[in-house]
Amino acid sequence: MTQSKFLPARPSLESLRKQAKGLARKLAVSHRDAQLALAREYGFAGWPELREEVLKRTGKVFEWALSEAGRAIHDNDLERLKTLLAEHSGLLAWRDAAGQPLLQATTPYAMDVSDPKREAEFCRPDCAAVLIDAGALVTPSVWNTLIRCGAAGMMALLQQKQVLPRTLVVLAALGDQQGVRACLDEPQGGDRDAVNYAFMGASRFKRAAVAAMLLDRAIALDPSLGAEIDRWGGRPAFLADMIEHCPSPHRTTEPWVAFVMRQLLDAMDRNDLPAFTGWLTSQAWLLDDRHLALQADLIGQLAGANLETFIRVLLERSPALLRSSSPPPSMALIWALDAGHAHLAPLLTQIWPLPDDLPHAAGVGDLDRVIRWFDDKGRPALGDPGRHHRNVRPGVPRVQQVLDVALAWAVMSKHFQVAEFLLAHGADVNTDWATHEPASILHECATHGNFEGARFLIAHGIDLTIEDHRWGGTAAGWAWHAANDQAMYKMLTDAEQERKRGNNKGVDELPPE
Repeated sequence: MTQSKFLPARPSLESLRKQAKGLARKLAVSHRDAQLALAREYGFAGWPELREEVLKRTGKVFEWALSEAGRAIHDNDLERLKTLLAEHSGLLAWRDAAGQPLLQATTPYAMDVSDPKREAEFCRPDCAAVLIDAGALVTPSVWNTLIRCGAAGMMALLQQKQVLPRTLVVLAALGDQQGVRACLDEPQGGDRDAVNYAFMGASRFKRAAVAAMLLDRAIALDPSLGAEIDRWGGRPAFLADMIEHCPSPHRTTEPWVAFVMRQLLDAMDRNDLPAFTGWLTSQAWLLDDRHLALQADLIGQLAGANLETFIRVLLERSPALLRSSSPPPSMALIWALDAGHAHLAPLLTQIWPLPDDLPHAAGVGDLDRVIRWFDDKGRPALGDPGRHHRNVRPGVPRVQQVLDVALAWAVMSKHFQVAEFLLAHGADVNTDWATHEPASILHECATHGNFEGARFLIAHGIDLTIEDHRWGGTAAGWAWHAANDQAMYKMLTDAEQERKRGNNKGVDELPPE
């Protein structure tokens, strides 16, 4: 290995990233190959080793160790994780800004994993066992996430490791009838919210006997719940329905409210507007000022699915959310722009004003507003990057993250003039932006059938071999396996073959705005 460059005493990781980007353009190679080539110029085996050395020299060893631990958990690399814990004991007590420990990385975040196969894909029980045995912090956020997501295997592991409290909700999720009965017999066992939450958890894990016991107590505490259930179809049918469909206590712990929300979301999934309208009409209480958060959540789900007519039907019924002077925070605009549905912005901004930042300006195609975030020399003038929307990544907010999200939203919503401007002013076409875990903009285009966006990215040299963080799949792989879109798959694989032959032939002319 021939070393031709030397790191300064205080190297800049950002500067090295820019060097790699420039090298990729100069040599017409993939971003990954450019990083490898640059690392070797500095005398390192690869980019991870170069990055480690930079972080060490800049006093950010713990940040590096944290990132490496996350990668080890993702890869289920137990030996690597054990080594990191031995060398950096601070990882065991670390919490993020939300107070969540490293153990949280072994859980499925917000994924529904009530199916054992999905739990095996999204959970890392062996890594969890290593962390717990080493003395890692276990917080309520961990088991509450597992209950919300239906992770039965992980709950069993935590029970085996004796790190779960004997609270009503935990015992209900574990199916411990005797323990649940003992909790209900205690003076505080009559708490309505605790009983409701425990019932939802027991239903989630299909603990039928425990769920029946808790439903009886819930109705005794709130007779109106029993009346609603009787009007619908009776207690046995309601209990069977809740257990069969595994409702998550994420949105609400009130059984009837959760049931109605599921009916609305099911109607949305079927694109059944009459059923959706019928439930809104018969359950008008959902639109009052007690349920602003649920209204916001429902609109967010509709926005992400691009169901404009459903949103209009909901707003025509004058929900309290529409009149609220301080509506609850919502992901509606973000989910709409993530999926390229910028045309929904005028509807959504009746409730939530469009944030004054670069990504939102790019997402709605406001080029003049985008340009105002750059100085007269064309450099980003964002102020604090933390005030702009960005995909959450470990470490401090960076300008590059903001530029890349702005590019992604412009491409997804087909605002190509804005996207051209951003690429010319520092945005990275090979960014690892994605809606859930690191992938690329092209991956998202592939799953949304966004041919125009995909052609734009290909024409601007995106690396077609970028793999996603979890499965190691390319955008073409996503088109084939996730979207079942053979036309998209063919376009991407044809483009890759043309790229290998040294040209971009076969990429259609860019569509107009």
